[in-house]
Order: sequence, then structure tokens, then C-alpha cells
Amino acid sequence: MPKLSYLKALNRALADELERDPAVFVLGEDIRAAASNVTAGLHARFGSDRVLDTPLSEQAFTNFATGAALVGMRPVIEFQIPSLLFLVFEQIANQAHKFSLMTGGQCKVPVTYVVPGSGSRTGWAGQHSDHPYSLFAHVGVKTVVPATPADAYGLLVTAIRDDDPVVFFAPSAALGVRDDLDFAALAPVPLGVGRVARAGDDVTVVALGHLVHDALAVADELAQRMSVEVFDPRTVYPLDVDGLIASVQKTGRLVVIDDSNRTSGFAAEVLAVVAEHCTLTAPPRRVTRPDGAVLPFALALDRAVQPGREQLLTTLLEMS
Repeated sequence: MPKLSYLKALNRALADELERDPAVFVLGEDIRAAASNVTAGLHARFGSDRVLDTPLSEQAFTNFATGAALVGMRPVIEFQIPSLLFLVFEQIANQAHKFSLMTGGQCKVPVTYVVPGSGSRTGWAGQHSDHPYSLFAHVGVKTVVPATPADAYGLLVTAIRDDDPVVFFAPSAALGVRDDLDFAALAPVPLGVGRVARAGDDVTVVALGHLVHDALAVADELAQRMSVEVFDPRTVYPLDVDGLIASVQKTGRLVVIDDSNRTSGFAAEVLAVVAEHCTLTAPPRRVTRPDGAVLPFALALDRAVQPGREQLLTTLLEMS
């Protein structure tokens, strides 16, 4: 079977949806130049009316997309760096997200906000390395963080077809992941349905995005000492509560590895949900960015701030 990278899966999903639905269009900064390679080839194939370069005003083109969605279009915005989402948080959380709620469903705002390269990139430092998926989940905006090329394709397709705003985080560390895939089998993946990436009996590790691959590597390393189940929620909101509970009830122990800040982060929500529904045989643990973390420019310090394999391995060994 041919190999498909995570990045190419995003490109393929955009192309397929542009081909399938004339209401879909893509916009953002340097879209036609395909600066991130996510939109490579789309302008040549679909033209200037469907693939739009915008001025450097994120608030303007985000509100433009909201208006276009209200009249029946399905915009997909690419944000080159995750910190740009802070500039448009009001437009997404207070405007696009609330129109449907405040009109009893009479208005739909099907906008997809894509961040291809969220989280840390080598040497991108404090203002370019955020991973604010917990922020959007907190206010109830549908939020997606896929780990694999197949899920990147399937969840982006689903996000574009969804009638609500969806924020789609494509972690920088996952963009180069490649899988052997039957392209004909690529299909939409529903929001709010997680997957067991590896079955196990002794402890559940919950991981998102690129950290799923770290969790799988650690599970392999510890295979002779403990049986680790890796649960990938795939979507932060809505969270697959039933799948999470089923996994933790089976193992009785929980570790969450989460590339967001510790306080009020995704890991805290997972621990709270499990505490409400499960009886554990050991206290749950979190492996996260530190509180108030700002990633430094120096690569060694950048890596020290991020959650990773060594921290997860240490935490699991402490629980054994």
C-alpha cells in the first residue's frame, strides 16, 4: 500500500472537499503560495475564487468567514501559527460559536479553523509554540487534535462538513508521520469518538496528537514490565467520555500526557471525568507543560518544558 503523510492527508482532505462541495473555499495568509504545504496545488486546481490569499488581518478575515458561512458557504481558514488564534478568539468563541445557540439553530456557521503546525516547532520560541486546544474546548467550540494521517484526513473532512465551527489542531510533531494506507479506504471520522491505539490491562495512558506516538513508544519499551493501554480521544470537545471510562475501568489506573499547560488544561478535565465515574487503584497522574509555560528559544530549554517520552516513562515506572 502507498504511504501517506499527515501533511499530505490534510492536503488531500481539502482537495476532496473542494471537489465535492462548491460551497467550500479556503482562505488565509500565503494560501496560494502554500507556505505550509497544506494548500499545495489547490490554487492551480481550483482557482482564485476558491483559494483566497487574504491581507494580514486575522480578525478581518475570520469575521469575513463567519459572514460567508451564515449565507451558506463553508470556509476553511488556515492559521500559520497557533498564537494567531488568540487574536481571533472573540470572533470564534463569542460570534461564530454562538450564532446557532442564540438563534435556536436557525443560523449555521460551518467554519473550519486549521492550524497546521500547532505546538512547538524547533526554535520558534514563545509566541509561535502555543497549543491552546484546551481554551477552545473550555468555551464549547468543537476541537480536534488528530494523531495519524488517516484521522487527520477523516476528521478534517468531518470538520468541514459540520454545521458548527470546528478548530482543527495539526501538531507540528505529527506532520511528518507516515502510514501505509489504502487511499480508497480514507473516510470521515466522527467527532467525539476516541480510539484505543493500543490495548492493555494495567494502566491507561490518554494522549492526543503527536503524544500518541510517544505513548505507544513508551508502551513498547515497558511491554515486559506492564501492559499499557493507549487511549486517543482524537477530539478534545466533544470528549469521548464513554470510551475513556471503559478504558480506565478496565485498567484501574490512569496517566494523561497533555501538551497544554497544567492548570485548567485538557489533562485536568480527563482526571475530573475519571474521578466522577471510576474507582482507581492508584492516584491518577498528569504529564503536562508546566503552569504558565512559555517555550524558550534555546532548543534544550524548549524540549525541557514540553511533555515527552522520558517524563511519561518515569511516571509509569513510579506507578508500577
